[in-house]
Amino acid sequence: MSDFTKIPMKTPLVEMDGDEMTRIIWKMIKDILLTPYVDLKTEYYDLGLEHREATKDQVTIDSAEATKKYGVAVKCATITPNAARVKEYNLTEMWKSPNGTIRAILDGTVFRTPILLKGITPYIPTWTKPITIARHAYGDLYKNVEMRVPENAKAELVVTKADGTEERVTIHEFKTPGVIQGLHNIDKSIESFARSCFNYALSMKQDLWFAAKDTISKTYDHRFKDIFQEIYDAEYKEKFEKVGIEYFYTLIDDAIARVIRSEGGYIWACKNYDGDVMSDMIATAYGSLAMMTSVLVSPDGVYEYEAAHGTVQRHYYKYLKGETTSTNSVATLFAWTGALRKRGALDDLPELSAFADKLEKATLQTIEEDGIMTGDLAAMSTLPNAKKVDTEGFLLAIRDRLEQLL
Repeated sequence: MSDFTKIPMKTPLVEMDGDEMTRIIWKMIKDILLTPYVDLKTEYYDLGLEHREATKDQVTIDSAEATKKYGVAVKCATITPNAARVKEYNLTEMWKSPNGTIRAILDGTVFRTPILLKGITPYIPTWTKPITIARHAYGDLYKNVEMRVPENAKAELVVTKADGTEERVTIHEFKTPGVIQGLHNIDKSIESFARSCFNYALSMKQDLWFAAKDTISKTYDHRFKDIFQEIYDAEYKEKFEKVGIEYFYTLIDDAIARVIRSEGGYIWACKNYDGDVMSDMIATAYGSLAMMTSVLVSPDGVYEYEAAHGTVQRHYYKYLKGETTSTNSVATLFAWTGALRKRGALDDLPELSAFADKLEKATLQTIEEDGIMTGDLAAMSTLPNAKKVDTEGFLLAIRDRLEQLL
């Protein structure tokens, strides 16, 4: 398509590059499916682990601040280092999760949605529509403090107020050794979480559920429940009724029972740890974590798109050895299409949003109609014409389909 006029952009996307096999895929997607067709404008940040080490992780902070400035970002999967990674990459520090840093700066909520495909049946056969998990991205287990406790010790929860007075509650009197853990959250973050969920539900025109365990956690979880209800009643009730969607609260064990019996097609809001677990459960039950989109949405309308999976370390080591890989790039590709679609909507560039739609359609047609897919999907697919191709071959097949649509 040498005569193709590239689709223009006005405002740059914030582009956050990443690690390992997803970094390789990132460049392939740009070279094969984006830059030939879009006059791609990005403000580039290298969040690869080596560059995070070189900048003492300042690059992660800078990328988040740029996202606040430009409003839309697209992020490649990144390594969150453990002790083995510190040794492998000769790190001076076990740097924090880039996702956690970005979420904290943007004060955002993570929405994860599976991509449904013909030929791949969810393990819950009634799920004919996607279920989106909305995960609160602050506090709980991820900002906990914890201690081992010796025998014959007393543990207390102590709050020292501004005037110096204290409020104390006994946690437990330990006759034998044990452990304790302290969790916290703040009203401001819970309020941001609630508004992000309500706004996202309105934009998707889908029902919103929120689930916790206020019958057991009568202060902590109940505070979440109360804030959601207060904000809904004051700011969103009429908007939801006008659109014809519903918000309701239920206990998380009841929510799980409802989810299993449902057909999907709604947003399920969870606290931080619950959302971490349930998003992986939902992804697996739909078929593959590699087919899960993720978008971080701040309450003031900033968006950061990424794949829900990691850096595909095993395939990267094969790639370094010169071995052929068949790595699923769909979620990473849909991170790009999500960001381009949102950029087009915000900048009043319908042709950019239309291109994102066509690229997603081409991807699904390549799998569902042509039967061309990566190895993970071929192993699950019930399509009679399923054919496994390598990483680059899959993207080239999508390009063939895309050019038919443009």
